[in-house]
Amino acid sequence: MSTVLVIGAGGVSSVCVHKMAMNKHIFTDIHLASRTRSKCDAIAASVKQRTGVDVATYEIDAEEVPAMVNLIRKVKPSLVVNLALPYQDLPIMDACLEAGVDYLDTANYEPKDEAKFEYKWQWAYHDRFKEAGLMALLGSGFDPGVTSVFTMWLKKHRLKSIRQLDILDCNGGDHGQAFATNFNPEINIREVTAPARHWENGEWVETPAMTTRTQFDFEAVGTKAAYMMYHEELESITKFNPEIERARFWMTFGDEYIKHLTVLQNVGMTRIDPVKYQGKEIIPLQFLAAVLPKPETLGETTKGNTNIGVIATGEAIDGSGEKTFYINNICSHEAAYEETGNQAVSYTTGVPAMIGAAMMVSGQWRGEGVFNMEEMDPDPFMEMLNAHGLPWQVKELSGPVDF
Repeated sequence: MSTVLVIGAGGVSSVCVHKMAMNKHIFTDIHLASRTRSKCDAIAASVKQRTGVDVATYEIDAEEVPAMVNLIRKVKPSLVVNLALPYQDLPIMDACLEAGVDYLDTANYEPKDEAKFEYKWQWAYHDRFKEAGLMALLGSGFDPGVTSVFTMWLKKHRLKSIRQLDILDCNGGDHGQAFATNFNPEINIREVTAPARHWENGEWVETPAMTTRTQFDFEAVGTKAAYMMYHEELESITKFNPEIERARFWMTFGDEYIKHLTVLQNVGMTRIDPVKYQGKEIIPLQFLAAVLPKPETLGETTKGNTNIGVIATGEAIDGSGEKTFYINNICSHEAAYEETGNQAVSYTTGVPAMIGAAMMVSGQWRGEGVFNMEEMDPDPFMEMLNAHGLPWQVKELSGPVDF
């Protein structure tokens, strides 16, 4: 029995709010706010049509802390679910502290003027949340989020310790567009064009973006080229599993995506510093994001599957020596669209956001302070994945995967 306030009205928010409405026994009162209220109203109308549940909507600038505080006090939620942009994490956390309410997000903070995302800014809030008796849960999406939970489930049930870890994110969907991103274009391109980093022998190793490539045969998708890049769960997974010798993150990209992105970089359209145009300052990447197809519009045309998982090698719990396990989820773009009106990339983030929120409001995950997914018991979360559209499978491999 809980009231929740969701901030943001993109595809992930749409999925999360739809799934909350489908679990009315957990989320009894759902409120949705974003900078553009019409987007909230469209989500609310879809939710009403599909589930019969009413969602209250509001207009809010999430970076305006006093306005956020006023909205939180008006709604009186037990939890604020931040599905806005990563730039807005800190002001929303500030508002939650002032209003005295728990906080959840799916992506860690990054400054607007630097493509650098890490947890230090949010971890610095730990003492303030603890002193206030509040809980903040970071990164309850798929990656980060489910991949972290997958890792900890393996460590609880299969491996005493983990020596090597590889996270593999494959989107095998085809949306029919020449170039489009499956989540916020600005965030997507900032991630992809940032230098790659992986964890090896106690330190971060940095390599140029999109230069380390491998091939992997993904079930229900096929063999795809995967590129090593940095992703935030590498930071939290290695922090809470210090025995890991090597941890890497891989994401698949098609040749057309790489070709278009290379051209856009070469002509300066991925820049995040302001440039003068007709007497006004604009950010090229923000302008590019404005002209690209909106991710939430891709659901109807996207066909195929996603396949996201973790391969971990380490000492087996049963004392049988070193073993390798692969745990993953396969999600259909068509099935995701049929259920929520959104494609699978939004679905695979929005469902875990709902589950993380359910863990908190039900009291299954509790604490005072700022927490990452790795610090929580993976079992109830894993059970809800199976029950709410993201079933997982685990299998033992013959040995470590050598990329």
